[in-house]
Amino acid sequence: MSPTRIVMSAAALLAGFACALAPVAAAPISYRGLLARPRPTATQRVHYGEAPSEFGDLWLPNGNESHPVVVMLHGGCWRADLPGIELMAYAAEDLRQHGFAVWDIEYRRLGEPGGGYPGTFEDVANAVDWLRKLAGADRLNLANVIAVGHSAGGHLALWAAARRRLPKASALYRDNPLPIKAVVSLAGVGDLSEYRALGPPACGGPRVIDFLDGAVSRGPWDVFTDTSPAEMLPIGVPQAIISGELDPIVPAPFGRAYAAKAKAAGDPVQEITIAGASHFELIDPDSAAFKEIRSIIVQFKAR
Repeated sequence: MSPTRIVMSAAALLAGFACALAPVAAAPISYRGLLARPRPTATQRVHYGEAPSEFGDLWLPNGNESHPVVVMLHGGCWRADLPGIELMAYAAEDLRQHGFAVWDIEYRRLGEPGGGYPGTFEDVANAVDWLRKLAGADRLNLANVIAVGHSAGGHLALWAAARRRLPKASALYRDNPLPIKAVVSLAGVGDLSEYRALGPPACGGPRVIDFLDGAVSRGPWDVFTDTSPAEMLPIGVPQAIISGELDPIVPAPFGRAYAAKAKAAGDPVQEITIAGASHFELIDPDSAAFKEIRSIIVQFKAR
């Protein structure tokens, strides 16, 4: 073998070792990967309505003191054919271990009777207000309620905090909604109109938003006025708008755009894009992304 070929072979061998030793980026976790893990069990399941999907799982920490509350809202493109409340069990158990009572809400979704407008929103409102019935026996501190939602649930978490601004003419208006102290939106859809126009097809495209919002006249206002947080600004509570840098379902620019609108309206908003994270890392308690998210929730509790 010629010296030149020996040098080239050595270089190739060294390059191979370098490739073998180089860190390999982990593939993004999928919801199937998350659900394949052993699933923790809630303290109790409570029905807040008569429909099969009108229930919530309550996760209670140890101790006799009054517990701060996380209202948790799962994603799944607002659709009943995708996983729901079970996706949030892992995050709920983590937060329970860190001293939070967690009210993990199921709700009627598209594809089941009553899902969409107004049923999905009515369920979220009724479930949040149901905390008043649970507070005494379960030692819940209703002055310290934080809404945490993922994906479609991020939209609903923001909406739950904003619904006190609904016009009385709206079918979704309720007297005296339970106050929410802060919102943590994880890859949430804060602007339904923008997501309908520019969002990727992962959730089913514009027709999902059309079904969610009725796409029919329901009063002297735009179709998104009582459903899209971006149209209900200012919400008037602190918000953390968190996105994964690699998220293909609700890409980070949607979070940044909503956060900019909320800030311009006068809301106190943190906008955070987590490097290396995709969509489901944001609800995976084993991920570095969730550890950062948990610290934000803890900060809101202390305010």
